[in-house]
Amino acid sequence: MFLKVNRDGIIEGLQKSANIIPAKTGAAFLRTIWLKAENGTLNIMSTDSNLEFMGAYQAEVTDDGLAGVQGRAFYDLVRQLRSDQGDLVIKTDGDNQNLLLEQKSRKYTFPVNDPEWFQKFSQFPENGTVFWSGDFMHEIIDKISFCISDEDSMEAIACLYMIPREENGVRSIEVCGLNGHQFAMFNFVNDDIADLLPAEGVLIQKKYLAELKKWLTADEIEMAISEKRLFFRTGDKSETFTLPLSYYQYPNYYNFLAKLNDDDVSKLHVNRAELVDALGRVSLFNTDSNRCAYFTFGESEVTVHSQGQDTGAAREAIDATYSGDLERIAFPTKNLIDILNHFNSESVTFTLTGGEAPCGISGEDDPDYKVIVMPMMIQEETYYTEDNA
Repeated sequence: MFLKVNRDGIIEGLQKSANIIPAKTGAAFLRTIWLKAENGTLNIMSTDSNLEFMGAYQAEVTDDGLAGVQGRAFYDLVRQLRSDQGDLVIKTDGDNQNLLLEQKSRKYTFPVNDPEWFQKFSQFPENGTVFWSGDFMHEIIDKISFCISDEDSMEAIACLYMIPREENGVRSIEVCGLNGHQFAMFNFVNDDIADLLPAEGVLIQKKYLAELKKWLTADEIEMAISEKRLFFRTGDKSETFTLPLSYYQYPNYYNFLAKLNDDDVSKLHVNRAELVDALGRVSLFNTDSNRCAYFTFGESEVTVHSQGQDTGAAREAIDATYSGDLERIAFPTKNLIDILNHFNSESVTFTLTGGEAPCGISGEDDPDYKVIVMPMMIQEETYYTEDNA
């Protein structure tokens, strides 16, 4: 292998490649970045045995070849070099035992891993692909992933669920996340994606979404699905990111969605920013044993209250519109702040189905987005009252 390449031309690919490999744990071949020179291109590849990254970057190739090096160390070195100091020369020695990296008088040597460790990467399907917006995919992940369980052992609810739907002749895509006490659903219309997805939908484990977000840009991406993997490729076809699909039975979430349409629900309509600000102050009075914000409803206001044995008590009243019979409810404060910050609407509506039953949150400016949160059991403990405050 012998090639010359501009440092700035490959640094982003090296970063994306290094992102998915384990830093210290795992087998040595999983900590490898593979460099393959051919046809005027330097291909940079890495895998953690599940995720796969492949990038192709223009280079001046004199001799083709393949070399695997310790990925983090190689990336960290190139990151510290400067492009204005000249091109990088990358070559292997005569026995292909070492990879040499040179920039003018600077010379670095990396041992080359056994080429038998190299396994072919999944090839992007060239048929049945769909072009999509990278920033829209990024937005979907943001709106859903915080509601997905972090525990891999939870199987389906540790995954993002994407499924095509059709109702009254209108086709849409539902994207869902569930962790047992929160649920988020986002709907959008895209006939090409609906045609691409299998009828049973696809499941993507949460642990892969963070790396997918790092790879995504605002530019257009190309998407494809095989029997076992989901493929993403940049519009210019220079980079490919693939991840495995999961196969579990996703829970039937329509059971608790249906409760939001019952005739006896209560409704709270409140300014989102004012409520977030109040919850932020109230959260200062939460403790490890009392993480809740208590809501008490009036016809034209909602009072938010919190207290702790060591912290004291907080009470704030916010203008609101309320209808229903429910007098009081409690939510985990920080979770509720997180939920509200995922909305863009000026005002939000809480659909309350009971003191310990699912509560739906929606907003006029977020017509395709809905979050459900489970209230917490109210414990009647009073440490501070208005009389002794």
